[in-house]
Amino acid sequence: MSDEILKIAIPNKGRMSEKIYGLLSAAGLNFPAKDERTLQVTTKDKKHKLIYVRTADIPRFLEAGVADIGFTGFDIVTELGADVDKIMDLDFGNCEMVVAVKEEDPYNSTKDLPEHINVATSFPNIAKQFLEKAGKKPKIIEVTGATEITPRLGLSDVVVDITSSGSTLKSNKLKVIDKILYSCAIVVARKGLSQTLQKRTETLLVALKSVLEAREKKYLMANVPKDKLDEIRTFLPGFTAPTVMTMMGDDKNVVIHVVVDADKVFDSVEHLKALGGQGILIMTVDQMVR
Repeated sequence: MSDEILKIAIPNKGRMSEKIYGLLSAAGLNFPAKDERTLQVTTKDKKHKLIYVRTADIPRFLEAGVADIGFTGFDIVTELGADVDKIMDLDFGNCEMVVAVKEEDPYNSTKDLPEHINVATSFPNIAKQFLEKAGKKPKIIEVTGATEITPRLGLSDVVVDITSSGSTLKSNKLKVIDKILYSCAIVVARKGLSQTLQKRTETLLVALKSVLEAREKKYLMANVPKDKLDEIRTFLPGFTAPTVMTMMGDDKNVVIHVVVDADKVFDSVEHLKALGGQGILIMTVDQMVR
């Protein structure tokens, strides 16, 4: 068996770092505890290594061959024009990149903006390309944070920034006049992975998907009347149908096991109780592989 280690780059700090570390742990990767000074750790089976770097640097680490796969944002990969392969979308880090101006400005879309504008952004390449395509001649003012305050300070006419809820824009009395792209956390891979590393990556992706899908499900068990099974199947389909097990010494009732959508579990319980269901158990699902 090959001794190649799959090197995984993840953000070194922040909420995304915590979510990704938790996701990898839930997927079965067993890492030693991390402290603030830890830059890399290897799993106990010696098959995977975590490398902690700045989120914005992860695509470059992949391009240089320092890491094999990485967790970063779609917005970052797009801004850098990184030569990497996107292999999976994740269910967090959701945001939009928008064009925003002061609330009192008479602009309602990018086309309304003057030809010559000062634009503050942490995404100079995306901003320049988008605005030039709209026929503008932007002067890009690159900032690394607090982009939303720049119009009120007279530094910019326009900001191009990412937003999730829009609350920061509103608190700085800005309004969105255009949307450039949607972004979320993604998994990317470098070009030219060996067969061994491709296989390990594929196995890891299956595990990650199983964790993400399981978070939206609940495992339900209940004792129900046997003569109500056909009716129960109409609202508890499971993958194909509920698993049905007999009860020792009881010919009238059976035990059903079924996976249900988390947002439908309480409706399912009410249906079961109405049909005579008893001993209902609701459990979390750690992983689910279809």
